[in-house]
Parts: sequence; structure tokens; C-alpha cells
Amino acid sequence: MALHSSKKLGDGLFERGAACVGLDFLAHPFWDKYLEFNERMESFDAIFAVLSRIIHIPMHQYARYFERYRQLAQQRPLPELLPANILAQYRSEIENEGLGIKAGRSEAEVERELRTRTYNYHLEIFHRTQTETTKRWTYESEIKRPYFHVTDLDDSQLTNWRKYLDYEETEGDYVRTSFLYERCLVTCAQYDEFWLRYARWMLAQPRKEEEVRNIYQRASCFYVPIAKPTARLQYAYFEEMCGRVEVAKEIHQAILVSLPGHIETIISLANLCRRHGGLDAAIEVYKNQIDSTTCDIPAKAALVAEWAKLLWKIKGSVEDARQVFEKNQHWYLDSQAFWTNYLHFEIDQPTSAETESIHYQQIKRVADDIRTKSSLPAAIIKELVHDYMRYLLARGTKDTAKEYMQLDREVNGPTSVQAGIGAAPLGTGKDSSLANGKVGLTPVGPL
Repeated sequence: MALHSSKKLGDGLFERGAACVGLDFLAHPFWDKYLEFNERMESFDAIFAVLSRIIHIPMHQYARYFERYRQLAQQRPLPELLPANILAQYRSEIENEGLGIKAGRSEAEVERELRTRTYNYHLEIFHRTQTETTKRWTYESEIKRPYFHVTDLDDSQLTNWRKYLDYEETEGDYVRTSFLYERCLVTCAQYDEFWLRYARWMLAQPRKEEEVRNIYQRASCFYVPIAKPTARLQYAYFEEMCGRVEVAKEIHQAILVSLPGHIETIISLANLCRRHGGLDAAIEVYKNQIDSTTCDIPAKAALVAEWAKLLWKIKGSVEDARQVFEKNQHWYLDSQAFWTNYLHFEIDQPTSAETESIHYQQIKRVADDIRTKSSLPAAIIKELVHDYMRYLLARGTKDTAKEYMQLDREVNGPTSVQAGIGAAPLGTGKDSSLANGKVGLTPVGPL
């Protein structure tokens, strides 16, 4: 009774092990232990059953297991060696070829013929396993670090994992492909690239929603550093797709706890709130972050630009968007993101021959503010003025050439003839609220 209990417990443990490592290319130490356990239990049927599984697995020492299987197969009854339909097919073929009992041959002769065909059947399995092993050896031989380590992997190692995954995906075996992904993520646990690839591949499989969630949770909660929030954002989009909008919001908020002021996450959260709560909900996200003491000035400048873009492209109100830029520019005189978005906002407005002169004045005003009011580095001012100069050539009037040549001289000429680059901004006083991270934005229109 105790022996039976030990056997049952041991089989359960080894089957769990087989599910975790049984398909590994270097799994032979595990399978050796499984066979050794059954030998100690004197469970010869189990030994043969385990070998029957191993001979189908492409791995390092496949030939050794096949040879042992072949030797044991000579003493095993035929029904254990072949699927029932294959065995019936062979019996039928023997009879049709005049080699069966109906042709006067003895039972022993028929069995000998069946065993010959069975051996050939297993030999085909061996050759197939051999071929699959050889194909995988191309990638397995390049794996230099099959374990996890905090140091980065070489580019050649990452490339090899990508190619190996490509191969298994092309083969189309779900079990083997998912197993290789799990192997890969032992080594590449801190690379969000492979977690994202695994989740996307799994999402393409039918009825695997919970498996996808598990992948994202492992990546987000345990392995991928918070400094790489992409996997967490993808997890939020997945939960939104599944109808769990509040969970998606909580994922965004959890990122912002560790990465306050992370622009991509804030924009993503605002867009999420807009999709499910309307424009005002998105604007509320931007207002809260801009008024937050944990969000730095450069991030706030980028968020103001995103706020204006939201009013322009979603609400369709150019004037409201322009007021956001105008009323807040004095807070962000040294922000490249703010001034770049402001200039491009004006340049991108639709125009016509009748309104081009008004449009030109608005663009010129921003370009002049960049040169005379902003505190941007000279190189950034020069880059933005070049954008304005390209606008002049592409959409300017007959008098454009004069202004263009003057700007060209002032920003591209020698130092002795340059002017207006990096001029001191109008007013140098800073409100104490700026030092405290408060920007005191004035709501625009009906906001």
C-alpha cells in the first residue's frame, strides 16, 4: 500500500516536471530521473510508456532513448507498440498481400511480419525526430546563457531567440511554441520585447484570453522593470478590450505612482478616459497632472500642448486650443516640446488664398516669440526657425523671399551678422507658484 502511494505521488511530481521541462532540448537529465524512479518502483510498463513519449521529442540525446525503446519493444505485445488503427491497417495489408493466416501462414509468421512493419514504423519516428533535432540544433547551439542573469544579453543572443521563435511559430505546434516562449523568457525576462511578442502570439490563438492576461501580469508585476512601462500599457489596452475599463485605469495609475509625470502614460490615460467618458474626462486628467506637484515643468509643458491638441482635433475648436497656448506660454519659455507643438499647430491650420495673410501673421507671431521671448537653446531656436522658413518657401506670398533671406542671414550667417537667436525673454521674474510646480492654468471657454 505504501509502495503504491509512493508511486502515485512520484508520478504526479514527475508529470508536473514533464509539463515544465519535458520538451527542453537538454531535458535528458530529467527523463533519466523519471526512468530511474520507475526502475526503483519496478514499474516496467511505466518505463516503456515513458520511452514511448520520449522518442517523439527532439532533444540532445534522442538516439540513446530510441535504442532502449527498440530493445524493450521486442518483448512488448503488439497492441502496445502501435495505435489500434495502424495495427489493423497492417493486418489488412498482410492479408491482401497473401502473407496472412488465410494464405496458410502460421500465427508466428504473421506476427513476425507485423513486428517487421512495426519496426519500420518506429524507424520513421526516429528519422522524423532526428530531422527535427537537427533543425533545432542550429538555434540551440547558439544559446550561450540558458539561465537568467541581470546582465544584458549580447545582440547575437537576442537575434538567435527571435529566429528560434520564428521557426517554432512557422512549424505551427502550439505546445512546442508556447514551451519555447517560456524557455526564452527565463533568459530574457527583463526584455519587454519578448513578453509583448508572447502576448501577441497568444492573443492570435483561439480562446486564450486568460493565458494572455497571465502573460501580461507576469511581465508587469514581476519581471519587466517599471522603467519600461510599454508592457504595462499594453496590458491596460488588453483589459480595456476585454471590457475591464476600471482595471485599465488602475494600471495607468499604478505606473504613475512609480513614474510620476511620465508623459506617454498620462496621454494614454487621458485618451482612455476620453474614449469612455468624453472630452471633459480627458481634459480633467491633463488638469490634474498639470496641477500636480509630482509632475515636473518639462512634462507639464508637453501636457499643455497635448491639451491644446485635444481641443483642436477632438473638440474641433482652433480658438480654444490657441488660447491654451497663448495663456500658458510664459510658464514654459524653455520647453522645446511646448514651442515645437505651438509652431506646428499654427502651421498645420487649414488655409485658403483669402485667409492666408491672417494665417501668416499668426505663424509669424509664434516664430517671433520663439526668437525673442523663449529661453530655448540657440540650436533649438535655429531648428524651429528653419521650420518657419520652410513654411515661407512652401506657402508664402510674393514678398516672402525678402523675409526668408533676412532670416537665413540671421540664423545661418556668420556670427557677425546673426541677430535674434537666443535673445533674452521678455521679463525674468518667476512666480513662486512655478517653483512649487503649480502652473495656475486658466480654463479656456466652457472647460
